[in-house]
Amino acid sequence: MGGLSYRDAGVDIDKKMAAVGSISATVQSTFTPGVLHDLGSFGGMFSGTFAGLKDPVLVATNDGVGTKVRAGVRAGRVRGLGQDIVNHCVDDILVQGAEPLFFLDYFASSVLDPAVFGEVIEGIGEACRAAGAALLGGETAEMPGVYQPDEFDIVGCIVGVVDRANIWPRNVKAGDALIGLRSDGLHTNGFSLVNRLLERDDLDMSQDPGALGESLADALLRPHRSYLPAIRAVRESIDIHALAHITGGGLQDNLPRVLPAGVGAEIDRHAWTPNKVFSWILETSGMDHDEAYHVFNMGCGMVVVVDEAQAADALAALGAAGEEAWPIGRLVTGGGVTFTD
Repeated sequence: MGGLSYRDAGVDIDKKMAAVGSISATVQSTFTPGVLHDLGSFGGMFSGTFAGLKDPVLVATNDGVGTKVRAGVRAGRVRGLGQDIVNHCVDDILVQGAEPLFFLDYFASSVLDPAVFGEVIEGIGEACRAAGAALLGGETAEMPGVYQPDEFDIVGCIVGVVDRANIWPRNVKAGDALIGLRSDGLHTNGFSLVNRLLERDDLDMSQDPGALGESLADALLRPHRSYLPAIRAVRESIDIHALAHITGGGLQDNLPRVLPAGVGAEIDRHAWTPNKVFSWILETSGMDHDEAYHVFNMGCGMVVVVDEAQAADALAALGAAGEEAWPIGRLVTGGGVTFTD
């Protein structure tokens, strides 16, 4: 019996190192003055000096793109998946008022495809540069037998900082106004159902299935939005009480996460029109309307909570910052989320 090499077992170290070397320019293009190491270090180092902050608090989170990866692979469009993971994490720490400092990625596959890996990292780099976050480091793993051929996974971790006095939520109370901000579609949630539909009906993602006005690939794979630019533009003029990032679980699970005990929300779902892709999903799947609002963001990707007296000014400021924003309800005494339509 002949010898068995690591490459025979499905892991090619030389290919991995070449792929990692090929992304060096992308990674270094994200480096900010706080980065204190070169590419290839065992650990990323970042300066702990935060000018202008009296009492800096670090805020961290991690997440994954989930089964949206399968839709991206099916369509042959993976760069946006890199943007997805960064922007999802940026929005999660934005809810607490944090500015991003650095991001770490984890890319795992059955067999590393350098072209696919490079496209994903380019997307990560683009989103990091836009957010002002350094791509501080990452991990690339080949795991044959754990992932199916042509499949991969993307996970990310972000660390940001906020002055303790500016942490959200704060001063949240019954009577506050709720403002919804437009999503760009599914973002990164609900794709287990979407993939079942694509496979069940053997759908061509390059085509419009009927009433989208664009291909399925465009409608489903549009990257997760970053709300950071808009919130940066208005936070100095508007006293924001809280933000809620609407991800898996929809409005009814995510908004209560930023509300104090004894405070609930009333939301009018007629205040906005969901993206066409959601209508397609409901029609194609036969999913119950109420369940859809518990699974998807249904066109509302972020909720801004402000004092009722500032609601009109907040809407105007958000509009001037390029956001499509609507008054969607108010906070009330009680708990949970009630839809008033």
